[in-house]
Amino acid sequence: MAETATHILVADDDEGIRFVLEELLLKLGYRVTCADQGDKALDLISREHFDLVILDLKMPRVDGLSVLRRVRQEHPDLLVLVITAYGSPELAMEAIREGAYDYFTKPFEVQDLRITIQRALEKKHLIAQIRDLQSRISGLPVFHEIIGVSDPMQKVFAMMRRVIDNDVPILVAGESGTGKEIVAEAIHGRGPRQNGPMTKVNCAAIPEPLLESELFGHERGSFTGAIQTHTGKFEQAHGGTLFLDEIGDMPLSLQAKILRAVQEHEVQRVGGKSPIPVNVRLITATNKNLAEEVAAKRFREDLYFRINVITIELPPLRERLADIPLLADYFIRQHGPRLGKMVEGISQEVLDLFLEYPWPGNIREMENVIQRALIMTAAPRIQVADLPPHFLTAERHPPLSAQSVENVDLSIPMPDQVDRVVEATERLWISKALRQSQNRREAAQRLGISPRSLDYKIQRYGLP
Repeated sequence: MAETATHILVADDDEGIRFVLEELLLKLGYRVTCADQGDKALDLISREHFDLVILDLKMPRVDGLSVLRRVRQEHPDLLVLVITAYGSPELAMEAIREGAYDYFTKPFEVQDLRITIQRALEKKHLIAQIRDLQSRISGLPVFHEIIGVSDPMQKVFAMMRRVIDNDVPILVAGESGTGKEIVAEAIHGRGPRQNGPMTKVNCAAIPEPLLESELFGHERGSFTGAIQTHTGKFEQAHGGTLFLDEIGDMPLSLQAKILRAVQEHEVQRVGGKSPIPVNVRLITATNKNLAEEVAAKRFREDLYFRINVITIELPPLRERLADIPLLADYFIRQHGPRLGKMVEGISQEVLDLFLEYPWPGNIREMENVIQRALIMTAAPRIQVADLPPHFLTAERHPPLSAQSVENVDLSIPMPDQVDRVVEATERLWISKALRQSQNRREAAQRLGISPRSLDYKIQRYGLP
């Protein structure tokens, strides 16, 4: 039985439909109010609190679509189920595009209606829980630029929150392409030095003879070609953050000077005679195991302990599969308009490949794959044929089940991401149930939904 506090508005000009729905909803334990016109429904919504609206699309004076548009504009959190006549799928899909949660057709099956209402109210409850949690952690920093709903990323976010206000050196470790620089930027942008500069150095990209000058600067005439004084990155980062990427590739000859700069809070330019005070927060990153590098005498132990006060381990993409649908959607929205492609998303076959592919290049590789696929595709959704050839021959790992939506990343703004999280999870659950079932009826039983609801979800998500 539903909670008696749950209030549902039924708006339909057909007296018989109103009577049937009211009787059914009352038996299920809901509180029900009815309206026989669209304008009356809007008036009721403006004066009373409703948890859900069941709305007929065909009504005189003010039609259902007009009511739906007003509701989405003035009450964006109010969920709406629409009723449409049999054989009107175009009108139903237009309502979905306008923001309706779901639809059912006349004549309707009681079981389908009951399950659809239950799912809608569960979503509303989930949104309320997330907002309640957000209000309780409103004083904590969030990371809108980092996409992640998986358990491994929740641990990363938790660690980032702990270290932001502690002005200590941080080591960000992880494979190439996992987003170490983005994490460093997020920490700087929300820490006590956010108003200061952030300077970056890729220690692997600069030749060794030039790296010392890049870091510490040089005086005019200190070597051939030094035609003017150069300020190094340490000085440029004074009062802010210095990010040393790929520090594991730094030559041993420079590591001692880095250690002195961190310990003494001062640097000396190449050719300079006096030390220059610097006040920086140091964030370093590496794709190497620095403990092994220390054991192999390729990295100084004293520097390792100095920069490794706090370590943030970024998981590879193959260990955060629940984030793959969101990342794919993000890159499509980011690069599609720039490339002149209005693509809705990826097909189920592509999602299956993405979930099984090991992603040696991690997020950076995925972004490149999406960009290539956007250029190649001529379909509303990216297809397998749009992917690089190696996707079809690469060694795969078994797909994992989706993470629970209860693990939703609270740093992602509401309500933009809630629908994407729920839909991505539904697609994964349905795909797995279909693979493990003999037919759709069995899959629906596994999922706890009606066959009609499953058919609708399969069509909505473009599943095979």
